[in-house]
Amino acid sequence: MLRITDTLTLADWELVETFSRSSGPGGQNVNKVETAVELRFEAERSPHLTAPVKARLKRLAGRRWTLDGAIVIRAEETRSQARNRDLARERLAELIRAALVAPKRRIATRPSAGSERRRLAAKAVRGTVKALRGRVEGEDE
Repeated sequence: MLRITDTLTLADWELVETFSRSSGPGGQNVNKVETAVELRFEAERSPHLTAPVKARLKRLAGRRWTLDGAIVIRAEETRSQARNRDLARERLAELIRAALVAPKRRIATRPSAGSERRRLAAKAVRGTVKALRGRVEGEDE
């Protein structure tokens, strides 16, 4: 069981962990110990997540989201299988916590009349500066 928040926990059947040999340093140990962890969370089938949360989770997960609606997280940073397992679970929990936060609705605002006037005045000044650049007419060299 994976605890996400005080109110949300994921059941064991939703999480599948597979272990494989990790790349990187480790000496002779790297050839015989399966320390890399691949954590698979069946997000689409999860009864604990609402539809809007699943949609946000899909967007946040990006290419870690599979075609059948699962999130695959791979951890192989450390030489310890237990530590990699904890890292993968924590990454999944962070991802779900981020998806639980609903974005604020944007309230459309208009610029004030004064700021609009200042902006147009600045544009006019820049325009005159640029218009004065270039070859000077009337002077013979």
